[in-house]
Amino acid sequence: MATVVDWRVSVGLVGSVFKYLSIPLVLPLAVALLYGDDPWPFLATIAVALALGSALERLRGDRELGHREAFLLVSLTWLAVPVLGTMPYLIARVGTVAHPVNALFESMSGFTTTGATLLGDISVEKHGHAMLLWRQLTQWLGGMGILVLMVAILPELSVGGARLISEESPGVSVDKLRPKIQETARILWLIYIGFTVAATVVYYGLHHLGLADNMGLYNAVAHALTTLPTGGFSPEARSIEAFSPAVQWAVIAFMIVAGTNFALFWYALIGRPEKLFRNSEFRSYLGTMVAVSALVAGLLFSGLGLATAPEAVGPIPGHLETAVRQGVFQVVAIVTTTGYASMDFNTWDSTAQVVLLFAMFLGGSAGSAAGSIKIIRWYAVERSILRELFTTVHPEAVRPVRTASGVIDEQTLRGVITFILVFIGIFAISTVLLLIEGATNPEIGGLSTLEAMSATIATLGNVGPGFGIVGPMDSYLDFSTPAKLYMIGLMWIGRLEVLSVLVVFTPNYWR
Repeated sequence: MATVVDWRVSVGLVGSVFKYLSIPLVLPLAVALLYGDDPWPFLATIAVALALGSALERLRGDRELGHREAFLLVSLTWLAVPVLGTMPYLIARVGTVAHPVNALFESMSGFTTTGATLLGDISVEKHGHAMLLWRQLTQWLGGMGILVLMVAILPELSVGGARLISEESPGVSVDKLRPKIQETARILWLIYIGFTVAATVVYYGLHHLGLADNMGLYNAVAHALTTLPTGGFSPEARSIEAFSPAVQWAVIAFMIVAGTNFALFWYALIGRPEKLFRNSEFRSYLGTMVAVSALVAGLLFSGLGLATAPEAVGPIPGHLETAVRQGVFQVVAIVTTTGYASMDFNTWDSTAQVVLLFAMFLGGSAGSAAGSIKIIRWYAVERSILRELFTTVHPEAVRPVRTASGVIDEQTLRGVITFILVFIGIFAISTVLLLIEGATNPEIGGLSTLEAMSATIATLGNVGPGFGIVGPMDSYLDFSTPAKLYMIGLMWIGRLEVLSVLVVFTPNYWR
């Protein structure tokens, strides 16, 4: 049968993405000049992005983007952009990311907002202000969606823009805020930018108030760039543990914002705040975090959640504010898949860690920057189970699954269940593979089941840190090259919600 996918359209539009990617590269270039860092990694990457982008654009010609080409464009973009993003690391040739696979791992983790790292030494003294800012910026670009940005900029994507946003944006569906999809994309990015600026002002403001000595302008910008995309990269080796309690509470607030459907903020801005508070998913999102946070905070306050002596982890047992702050911070960071850490939760006992592992499967809201399965899917499953229980007793009843936004149709429910089954299946297979990796890799010396499970969901769900050797204060550096490549693949398909990538590998897609 004849091939029905015109790959030249998709590849040509990837070229357009490359050209526009040269614009944000100006920011780390400017920082390099300001701090006296080497500017050539960024100058060379800008030149390659422009040249390669212009060459690829010629493949497209006047061809239109169709339904199948949209799938290919989304998959190719999220593979090609991280590859291009490795160039500054490889040209600088500093530290562990001088190795091509390590550079690709770090770049993929950045653009997919995973936050898993294998930098052996996270410090501006070694990598420079500009390189670490590029690392932060990759997460900010990936948070709201690269193709959502392209739809907002490029008029030629207005026709297929709804399909692109649907396949790229995490969640079941995307609210169309305006009649034109291009206007919707612009609104989402403006809200995203607005909250990023607000986070920068708040973080830096705490510094001026004397509540955060080391939260200078550079750190304020760097952390705002990775809070709103739920990324988790930090130029500080100890993540948010390096900052004061005031900063940690501020980060909690912005992580909650980042895990919320950004469309709901638009309704609040135009005078319809009831859309936010009546939203079933939003209420479930907040309720889940409150319940899990209370459980973890209770374990820490009582001392039952700690595996080491209190003096090794600081004054937590019996100290209410500290226990609540640490419990809330880590639960919010995990549920929203931000991946920041306010302490090393490797010092927690297995009970508290299992609770965090459970939280890794929850995810934030649809239409947010969060990863993993998403609260809306779990809500739909819960309502579907309740319906089945009801119709078992009342077989003649017709009871649709409803949310505050309306009825969830049966096709969407099937899609939700299919996604969760595929996600759990990949998780199970990948956990076994990582257990084999741990048993055969002398650098690791064996992985516990909890460590393997956490490494899998941390990459597939774009969460970032796990337990043990991949804990919040450690890295993925000791894994073998094949294991790193496999986890790069997990981050890639996880960011695009698995099915959008897998469909490209089916024979029927090409015929």
